[in-house]
Order: sequence, then structure tokens, then C-alpha cells
Amino acid sequence: AQVVESGGGLVQPGGSLRLSCIGSGFTFGRFTISWYRQAPGKERELVASVDSAGRRTNGADSLKDRFTISRDDAKRTVHLQMNSLQPEDTAVYYCNARWSQYGYDYWGQGTQVTVSS
Repeated sequence: AQVVESGGGLVQPGGSLRLSCIGSGFTFGRFTISWYRQAPGKERELVASVDSAGRRTNGADSLKDRFTISRDDAKRTVHLQMNSLQPEDTAVYYCNARWSQYGYDYWGQGTQVTVSS
């Protein structure tokens, strides 16, 4: 079982990126899928989550108006649409798939997002 992120890169301030997370080897639709990020010297923080019923949870208030999470279970994919990116959004973004009831917890390798002019 694994999740694989893609879509990171270098973007100018004010720009947008869409990250993708594709899962394989597990019952994707039963899992809560989350995006986390970790900037240099900082702890990993929750960006957004979407559970198996499609309910969304956002991390910091500063993100909820700019970042949107969505899932497509048929494609086993979760997207993170990021708009109005700022230098402080620079981080490695990680996808996590979790089914807490059974102790399943999968992390991807991360994708680098750099916001710089």
C-alpha cells in the first residue's frame, strides 16, 4: 500500500499549484486523506483533510480561504488546490491516508513547493 504525491514545484508569489495524491494497494474510499506540510525548521502541520464521507477539515485559518481539498474515489486521487501562494507556504507537502479504526496509516515521500520570485 502506498500514496504518491505529485504537482509540486517553483511558483511566484500570488500563483497557484494543484497537488495530487494517488493511492494504491488499499481500499481508498474508506480512508481519510490529508495533506500536511513541513517547512525547514518547523513541525509538520495539517493543511487539510477529507474523510470517507467527503467531509473536509482545514488546518490553520490562514489556509482555508486559499487551499481546497477534493477527492475522486473512482480515480483514487485527492487534490489540493492552492491559490494565492506566499513565500511562507514554501514547504514539503505530504499526503497521508489513514483508517484509524484499524490502525492503517500511510505516508507519501512528499513533494516540494517553493514560492519565490
